[in-house]
Amino acid sequence: MAAPAFFPKPEPLSISDIVALTGCTVAEGHDVSVTVSSTGPLEAARPGQLTFLENAAYADKAADSLATACFVAPKFQAKIGGQTIALVTNEPYKAFAKAAARLYPSAMKPSTMFGTVGVAPGAFVHATARLEEDVVVDPGAVIGPRAEIGARSVIGAHAVIGPDVRIGRACSVGAGATLQHALLGNRVIVHPGVRIGQDGFGFAMGAGGHIKVPQIGRVIIQDDVEIGANTTIDRGATRDTVVGEGTKIDNLVQIGHNVTIGRHCVIVAQVGIAGSARLEDYVVVAGQVGIGGHTTIGMGTQIGAQSGVIEDLPPGSRHVGSPSRPIKQFMRENVTLARLAQRAKE
Repeated sequence: MAAPAFFPKPEPLSISDIVALTGCTVAEGHDVSVTVSSTGPLEAARPGQLTFLENAAYADKAADSLATACFVAPKFQAKIGGQTIALVTNEPYKAFAKAAARLYPSAMKPSTMFGTVGVAPGAFVHATARLEEDVVVDPGAVIGPRAEIGARSVIGAHAVIGPDVRIGRACSVGAGATLQHALLGNRVIVHPGVRIGQDGFGFAMGAGGHIKVPQIGRVIIQDDVEIGANTTIDRGATRDTVVGEGTKIDNLVQIGHNVTIGRHCVIVAQVGIAGSARLEDYVVVAGQVGIGGHTTIGMGTQIGAQSGVIEDLPPGSRHVGSPSRPIKQFMRENVTLARLAQRAKE
């Protein structure tokens, strides 16, 4: 079986182009007209490839790398072998990301799977929907009444855009996603299988049975948000569910009704955020964290994997454990418990 090339072969990128793009520096004597045409990991990169070194754990592999060029922090520059051009920068991984995006633009977000231009045969666009110029709609997609989609946006195969939904410009909605009761800003990326705007989980519970509460809010997704595959974001009950600009959400995340997420947060896979929780700007939530309802997570707080948050967390704090507690306290408790267990054994 022949191996397919899922991404187009990149146009070569010269070292001088990379310097202009990233602001890195190159030691004198190197030929900046040399080009790279793909990327690779440090230990396996070949001539013609671009790589990076940021983590000290990989520093010993740098001398033997065959990569043509390597982004590297100043403290590791001496580790780079003579056959590799050192691209020196304080943030190697960020610089690598910029260069890789230039080499592989089609890998940055879901795009048409059929090379569609305009609305494909087999898609259904309601007569009252409004599409701006250069919108792409793949086969099987459904766009409901009065929906509006901004210029240069892509709607993937079998995606469903509900009535009155608004999608901004240069957005990408992956295959099989569903959007309802939602307003999206510009440059939003929605990966395949995402569910936005369905019922929030709201019931007035009691001994005689549970009475469903109508969920009449919306979901507001601001500019430059990315939402991973099969993530679900419920619409608000009495107010809107909001995701702030620049926030990045991984796959398989559940966001409940009335949740407010600030700007530039990072939420990793399998996180569950209960209704009416509030995350302020720049919060980082690691995998499988559970955040209880009506809690507030302060700006810049970091929450370790598999933590359970049941109370408000102050800004700039680092918490881990279930129930979550400050990381230093968590470490002291673990050490104390281990000592007690050893004493009991002895």
